[in-house]
Amino acid sequence: MVAELKYEISQNAYIKLVLHALKHKTTAVNGILLGGINPQNDKVVEITDSVPLFHSNLALLPSLEIALIMIEEHYGSKGLGIVGYFHANERFDDAELGIVAKNIGDHICRYFPQAAIFLLDNKKLEALPMGKDQSPVMQLYIRDASKNWKLAGPDGGSRLVIKEPAANAILSDYISSEKWQDVVDFDDHLDDIKKDWLNPELFK
Repeated sequence: MVAELKYEISQNAYIKLVLHALKHKTTAVNGILLGGINPQNDKVVEITDSVPLFHSNLALLPSLEIALIMIEEHYGSKGLGIVGYFHANERFDDAELGIVAKNIGDHICRYFPQAAIFLLDNKKLEALPMGKDQSPVMQLYIRDASKNWKLAGPDGGSRLVIKEPAANAILSDYISSEKWQDVVDFDDHLDDIKKDWLNPELFK
């Protein structure tokens, strides 16, 4: 059953997505999750990398299709596939999963039925510098038997975990040093192809 799956995201994949959202605080942003099923445990989806997609015209299909093809080509050669979608809403107080996010999530589910959507939780993100919380600043959405996207229930917090426990502490340090300025997304790349959407220098 899909309902029993656990999603484990690596520190760098996680931090990259949050920094992308912080760089474009006044707009909605999105990203792609990459990884696969854990070879030792088929109840765990491992997310080992992420790609920041857009900060404008999120629903523009041609740009999305180009991005997905390029992502699939690059990561497919490394044995990784697209396993989910990340979304951050435009408004700080908007905690709803919108139609654009659901549609892109549905598209990914055609190729990876266990795909999840991670929605940025702005309230948890805002509280990050004050607390010692090690849980992700994201909400987990999965598709139910009727193929509707639902917020994972009371156990949602235990079903979405960061692989490295110190990730939020490192994220807080990056926020303090305004590391988010260094993130490149597909919009940036389409504007200037010298900007690398793979962000190879981000964590060096």
